[in-house]
Amino acid sequence: MNRLPAFALLFAFVLSLTACAPAEDAPPNIVFIFTDDHAQAAISAYGSPYHQTPNIDRLAREGALFQNCLVTNSICAPSRATVLTGKYSHLNGQLTNGQLFDGSQQTMPKLLQQAGYETAMIGKWHLRSEPTGFDHFQVLIGQGPYYNPPIRTATDTTIIEGYTTDIITDLALDWLEEGRSGEKPFLLMYQHKAPHRNWQPGPDHLTMFDDTTFALPPTFYDDYATRSAAAPQAIMRVDDHLNANDLKITPPGNLTEDQLETWMAAYGPKNDALKETGWQDDELDEWKFNRYLKDYLRSVQSVDDNIGRLLDYLDATGLAENTVVVYASDQGWYLGEHGWYDKRWMYEPSLKTPFIVRWPDQVDAGQINESLVSNVDFAPTFLDMAGAEIPADMQGKSILHTLKNGTDPDFRDAFYYQYYEYPGAHCVRRHYGVRTDRYKLIYFYGIDEWEMFDLQEDSDELNNIYGSADYADIQAGLELRLTELREEYQVPEDTRPIPDEECTYTVGWMGYDAG
Repeated sequence: MNRLPAFALLFAFVLSLTACAPAEDAPPNIVFIFTDDHAQAAISAYGSPYHQTPNIDRLAREGALFQNCLVTNSICAPSRATVLTGKYSHLNGQLTNGQLFDGSQQTMPKLLQQAGYETAMIGKWHLRSEPTGFDHFQVLIGQGPYYNPPIRTATDTTIIEGYTTDIITDLALDWLEEGRSGEKPFLLMYQHKAPHRNWQPGPDHLTMFDDTTFALPPTFYDDYATRSAAAPQAIMRVDDHLNANDLKITPPGNLTEDQLETWMAAYGPKNDALKETGWQDDELDEWKFNRYLKDYLRSVQSVDDNIGRLLDYLDATGLAENTVVVYASDQGWYLGEHGWYDKRWMYEPSLKTPFIVRWPDQVDAGQINESLVSNVDFAPTFLDMAGAEIPADMQGKSILHTLKNGTDPDFRDAFYYQYYEYPGAHCVRRHYGVRTDRYKLIYFYGIDEWEMFDLQEDSDELNNIYGSADYADIQAGLELRLTELREEYQVPEDTRPIPDEECTYTVGWMGYDAG
C-alpha cells in the first residue's frame, strides 16, 4: 500500500534535483589570431629585447603562454594545412608551398560546422585552393600586398584601399558586428599577412625606431663550423641575400600617390644618406640588419595595435566572457640569429612559434607552460573546447587538460619534425628530426648527414655533438625515438628525386628576387 507513494516521492525528489542543476555551459566562441613568420623574440611577453607588444602581452597576462610550441614543417602553406587538419604534411598532402591544398578533406572548421558553429576565415589564406568549411570568407590572393589588397570572396574580388593589417581587422570586426547570425557559437580565423617578407610598415609606424640602433646578434657572423651538413649553402643571410625591395631602396609598386608620398618622406632621406656614404661602407652589414629588423618590428607593431582593436570590441560587446582567444604564427623566424632571416630549419628560432591562449574562467591567468605542444594540436584542441568529437585519424592531441592544469611533462616526451622543400627558395636541405625537452637530433636525408644538440648547454645550437662519445647513450636513445615516431605517424620515405646540382637562388642585394 505504501510502495507507490514512496516511489512517487523519490521520483519527484530526483526531478527536483535535475531541475535545480545548472545548465550545461554554452560552447565557447573561438577567435584564432594567426600571423605569418612572427618570431617569439619579437614579442615582449616572450622577452623580446627589441620592442613592446602590449596587446599580445595582455593575452599572455590574462591567459597561458606556451614556451615550447613547435611546428611540424616550418613553412607557410604546410603549417596552415596542419592547423586545419590536425595532421602532418605527409597525410594532409601539403609538403611544400607549391602544392594545391586539397580542400575536400576533413578539416577542423568543417567539424565545427557539424557541431553547430558558424565559421569565418578573414585575411591570409595562402593555400591556393578556395577556402572550404567556412560560412564566410574574405581572403588575400596568395601572399597579398601590404597596401591596397585585392580581397577575394565566394562571389567576387575587390581591391580595398589602405593598409592590409588594418583592412583585415576592419573586415573581421564587420563580420563580428553584422555578418554573423549571432545565434550560434562561432570560429573566427583572423589571419594577418604581417610580418611576412618584405616587411612594409603601416603609415602609423614608418619612422618608429628611427632613433634606435640595434646591435647585431651574437651569432650574426656564425661560421657554421660544426654544421657542414646544411647551413653553409642556405641563401638567407641578412648581409648577402636581402634585395633592394626588402631594404626599401626601391618603393613598393602598388602605392597610391598619397601613400607613395608618405613612404618617400620616411625612406627617401635615409636612402640618400646611405648613398652619400657609399654602398660598400664597412658598417653596411649593421645598416642592412637595422633596416630589415626595424621594418619587421614596425610591421609587428601594426599587428599588435589591431589585436588591441579586436580585444576592445570583445570587451565592449560582452563577447570576451565566453570567447577563447588564441594567438599563434605559422612558424618562427630569424631576426639575424646565425646571420639569417627566413625560417625552414629545425633550429629553435624557426621551430618555435608563439602560442598564447586566453579563456576567461577556464585557464589560469599568467600561466607559463613548458609542455611540448605543436600546431598539429590546434585542431583537436578547438574541437575539444567545442565539445565535439576528435576524429581518430587526427595526429595531434588536445591540450585542453594541459591548459587547465598547467605544464604536463607527460603530454609529449618527444616531437617529430620534417621539412621537404628542396630544391626551392633559400636552398634549405630536406631534413627530419626529433626534439625532446633538452636534446635535438636532425637527419639531412638527401646528403646523409646528422646533427645533434644539447639545448641546455648550447641554446644557440652552435656545437654539433653527433658522434661524441660523451653523448653516445643519449644519441642512441634519440635515434630509437626518431624511428618510433616515424612509425607512429606513418611517415613514408620521401622518394621525390633530389637533383645532383647545388641549389642556386640569389642575386646581388641591389637586384631583386622573389623571396
